[in-house]
Amino acid sequence: MKAGEAQVLFRSLPFRSLDEIAPGNALILAPHADDESLGCGGLIAHLCAAGRPPLVVIATDGVGSHPNSQAWPPSRLRAQREQEAREATTALGLPSDHLVFLGLPDTAAPHEGEDFRRVIRQLAQFVHIYRCGTVFVPWRHDPHCDHEAVWKMGVALSGESAVSLFSYPVWGWMIPPHLELGDEKIQGVRLDISAFAAHKKRAIRLHASQYGGLIDDDPEAFRLPEQLLEIFDAPYEVFLCS
Repeated sequence: MKAGEAQVLFRSLPFRSLDEIAPGNALILAPHADDESLGCGGLIAHLCAAGRPPLVVIATDGVGSHPNSQAWPPSRLRAQREQEAREATTALGLPSDHLVFLGLPDTAAPHEGEDFRRVIRQLAQFVHIYRCGTVFVPWRHDPHCDHEAVWKMGVALSGESAVSLFSYPVWGWMIPPHLELGDEKIQGVRLDISAFAAHKKRAIRLHASQYGGLIDDDPEAFRLPEQLLEIFDAPYEVFLCS
């Protein structure tokens, strides 16, 4: 299947209710601060409004977004990105004690080995403590090494903890349409988030460091593209069966 075909199918998946997608408590794994708002902002807000706030775990420290900035060295950027995540998730209704930062190195989240197993043990503890029945991770084809690593974490966690697993595309929406995805079969659901669209939009905008205006001394740094932001203006979110 080509990426363009997959992206078309994303937009035609059947709608399901919140309780069908995430019954009980949920764990949302985000590779970087902003992925939680982009891919799952509506889901987070919906769960919070339903009285079932999810546990949101940000995997990496996010300092790779502006590697050449002199005004924003890693320690300052790390603190900024964590604060943005706190403000964004608060805007979605998430209690502060339901947000966790693992602090893994940006662009170097483990894919295997002892560091990977240590993270899985930590996540399994969260699943147990918060009684999570569903885990949400980035789509396996999201073209970023940290997104792939966090997807692998979700797969390993679902195998060990017997939780349901869904994945959400972030950068997968931006894969060039002609690229092949192999034998990928697109199966999943959409969640109507129209009642929470304003919450999601505000949460995304609170990740100010990712827009290019806050940090202006690294012209080659990361910036959220308008094309991606327009995609996440949709009144629904996509969750794929992993």
